[in-house]
Amino acid sequence: MPPPPPPPPPLPLLLLASLAAVAAGPGCPLGRGRAGECHGPSATDSATCVDPQLRTCSDVAYNHTAFPTLLGLRSREAVESSSEYILLSVLHHLLEGQCNPDLRLLGCAVLAPRCGGGRVHRPCRHVCEDLREACQPAFDAIDMAWPYFLDCGSYFASVEEGCHDPLEKLRGGLDAEEALPSGLPPTFIHFTHHSYAQMVRVLRRTAARCAHIAKTYSIGRSFDGKELLVIEFSARPGQHELMEPEVKLIGNIHGNEVAGREMLIYLAQYLCSEYLLGSPRIQRLLNTTRIHLLPSMNPDGYEVAAAEGAGYNGWTSGRQNAQNLDLNRNFPDLTSEFYRLEASGSIRSSRIPIPQHYWWGKVAPETKAIIKWMRTTPFVLSASLHGGDLVVSYPFDLSKHSQEEKFSPTPDEKMFKLLARAYADVHPMMMDRSENRCGGNFLKRGSIINGADWYSFTGGMSDFNYLHSNCFEITVELGCVKFPPEEALYTIWQHNKEPLLNFVEMVHRGIKGVVMDKFGKPVKNARILVKGIRHDITTAPDGDYWRLLPPGSHIVIAQAPGYSKVIKKVTIPARMKRAGRVDFILQPLGTGPKKFLLGPRRSGSAVRDPLGGAGPYGEPREPGQEPLGARRQPSAGGSKPWWWSYFTSISQHKPRWLLKY
Repeated sequence: MPPPPPPPPPLPLLLLASLAAVAAGPGCPLGRGRAGECHGPSATDSATCVDPQLRTCSDVAYNHTAFPTLLGLRSREAVESSSEYILLSVLHHLLEGQCNPDLRLLGCAVLAPRCGGGRVHRPCRHVCEDLREACQPAFDAIDMAWPYFLDCGSYFASVEEGCHDPLEKLRGGLDAEEALPSGLPPTFIHFTHHSYAQMVRVLRRTAARCAHIAKTYSIGRSFDGKELLVIEFSARPGQHELMEPEVKLIGNIHGNEVAGREMLIYLAQYLCSEYLLGSPRIQRLLNTTRIHLLPSMNPDGYEVAAAEGAGYNGWTSGRQNAQNLDLNRNFPDLTSEFYRLEASGSIRSSRIPIPQHYWWGKVAPETKAIIKWMRTTPFVLSASLHGGDLVVSYPFDLSKHSQEEKFSPTPDEKMFKLLARAYADVHPMMMDRSENRCGGNFLKRGSIINGADWYSFTGGMSDFNYLHSNCFEITVELGCVKFPPEEALYTIWQHNKEPLLNFVEMVHRGIKGVVMDKFGKPVKNARILVKGIRHDITTAPDGDYWRLLPPGSHIVIAQAPGYSKVIKKVTIPARMKRAGRVDFILQPLGTGPKKFLLGPRRSGSAVRDPLGGAGPYGEPREPGQEPLGARRQPSAGGSKPWWWSYFTSISQHKPRWLLKY
């Protein structure tokens, strides 16, 4: 995919760039009303159609406009210098992406109306009314009046009068069955099965509507050439931020297990709409976490399964990829190597390398794409969504006992159980006490199970995540029907929405920090060890790390080649839901520890000294952690709203029509 367009300049710069033009006046030859609005001419049956050449309106669905406009603006220059046009150019920022580009296109249809056949075509009134109903809350949230020039009764026409739909270009890319019901916002979730093309359109449309917090990108292609499309959400999509943990959720690794695919498509739309609506929980989550959703890891297999249809799909039709490979058996078997090293007594598992002979076999392009993705992104937490049962399983999936399926825990057994319970304990059906239900045989286990204790297999993705990277991955079986009928999808979403959010929030458990040298330079690939847990993680290129840990006291060690190790004792309270900050400053070998190291003063020998704590563990607020809604509260005491200062540099005709009082 081509690189995304550069982000727009900050809001004040956009306004200042227009200042010179605006200073001459917003160009309203027929005069203004008491609120400062332009009086436009009546509709005309004769007009000269010209190219609008307006940057903010460059993507309208027509090529010609006419002057004077519906607001009485007689030239392109007059439009560009008007406060109405400036508002359209910054509305995306003011409303934090909500109702974009719909409102901008609607405003352009008034400022530069469509011209064709020698006459001006006004935008449709019903489109304006639908948008106002959907978008009025966004204006209310920032204490802004609805713009006068978007008054549906003044500058719009009915279908009978020959109006045009300014949003037709947005709807043009949808199949007929995808068109949203009239009056519903475009982020409305349609609980249906999605073909590959429909899935791609929904993800890209969602990313476009939430462009300031979302982005789509491809991690590779399937064997049949379909893009493995990911949508990510974060405060700065497209880049890793220091100490911001990364989470991935993967669906449809087996092509005929489709519930996970749909859940992630719905989750993407939900995150976008809830963020725009000002949900404190979702804004806090996306402002502090980078979330990657891959709805379909096996789009080729899905096409095979979908051809048979929901409810008619066999147990295995479409399970494999187009090469007839089971993708969840196609990853390197590092678990056997772990058991071998563990038996020799020489193992602290940390990024076990992929054996060369693995590449001599048949490795699917989908598998290669996931491995590359993991190597380029410092994932901390992951879930793979499956179907066929109702349970959450966690590593190891390969039994330590080759001849039998038997409990085979990782060194992080306690943490994995917490992660699994974070999902299962808030899933209403997993907590249903009936043993006759789907997954009832797991009820006595709390609907969670060690994978090898259920059934053992090699080449699984979850074991590979744990042993080759810093990432902890669980497997979620969403239900006994692998390809559920469409009418069941809404209920499945209701059962899994809260578990998905609760699980993602678990990425903030444990500790995080930065490993630096004495000059403040980050130390990448430094190892973070925890006494009693024989599994280490490593720092990212910026020196930051995240270590998922259960509540309790832990001895944490940071070490890197050429440096003395630093040891700290940390205590994680049981109810702490934000990772504690624990930084490490490493000294070059031979220099000894310095007194400015974090933690209490050290006493005793240098070997056993560094057992000091890392200080109090509150919930420090990181930069950018404050929800956007914090600045969107209405003003009090008659003062101007926060956004008014952006318009005060305009010397004439300030847009007082945006004030509610």
